[in-house]
Order: sequence, then structure tokens, then C-alpha cells
Amino acid sequence: MAKVKEQRSFDEVLENLKLRGFDVIEAPSTPGRVFVKKHGCSAAIEKNLQVAATDSSEAKVFVKPGFLLGGEIARLVDKGYQKFLANSKTEVPASADHLKAIHDFSEELREAMNVTSLYNEALGTVSDRYVYDRVKDREAEPEKKKRPWDKFAKAGDKKRA
Repeated sequence: MAKVKEQRSFDEVLENLKLRGFDVIEAPSTPGRVFVKKHGCSAAIEKNLQVAATDSSEAKVFVKPGFLLGGEIARLVDKGYQKFLANSKTEVPASADHLKAIHDFSEELREAMNVTSLYNEALGTVSDRYVYDRVKDREAEPEKKKRPWDKFAKAGDKKRA
């Protein structure tokens, strides 16, 4: 039977992150949310308000870990032949150093929060989006062929019963 890990409180997580060398920055005008940075990566955590009303609420990840590009957290996109780091401003190919930094950051964050590390996540970096189909507009519905009886039907005709 799997062991159940005891969740740490939000304050315990923040203290643990600081001890592990993370930069902890409070989110402006949003109480209970912080950004954590290390290895050129960042994520956001917040107090979990879904937990029973106690003084020590648990912490949960609000914004998944990603590499910082231009001061913004970039998402990892897998296009089948290459992984890319993409944010609202730019998209750049992800290097092995980027992937290692994201993986190390994610693992250290999970350890600090006392969250279970899943097998596929522990093997390497997991992408946020997978875009393997490189044919543009493939999902668009093809134009239907006209059936022989459609060309005789007029817009104003009533259907037969």
C-alpha cells in the first residue's frame, strides 16, 4: 500500500523553500500567493482554500513550473521533433540546459512541498502541450460533397413527409 504523505502548511512550505535556496517573492496585490524562483525557473504557489478552515492551510501550485523568458514563465511545448519554450511574447527552442533546469526546479519544489513525485515526471521534463501534427488546419472540417438530390432542392422547398 502506498504511503500517504502529510501535506505541509503554506507557511512551512515557504520556510522550507527559503532554506533550500529559492527566492520567494510575494505576488503584488494578491495575498496568499507567492512566486518562487531558482535555476532560471519560476512557479507560483498559493494557499489552498479548499482545505477545511484551519489556521494552517496547505499550499498548492497555482502556476506550473517553467523557464523564465523575458520576465515571464514560459510553457514547454513538444512539437514532436523539438521542444520549445513559449510565452506570450516569444517562442525559442529548448536546450538540454533549459530542460535540466526545469526538471531540477520541479523536483526540488515537490520535495519542499512534500508532494508525491510521479514516475513519468521523475524520468524527465513533462511538456505542457503536445503539438505533433504539422499539417496546418488538418482539424478543419472538409467541405461536404453535394449529393445528387441536393442540387435540385431549393431553399424555399418544404420537405416531403
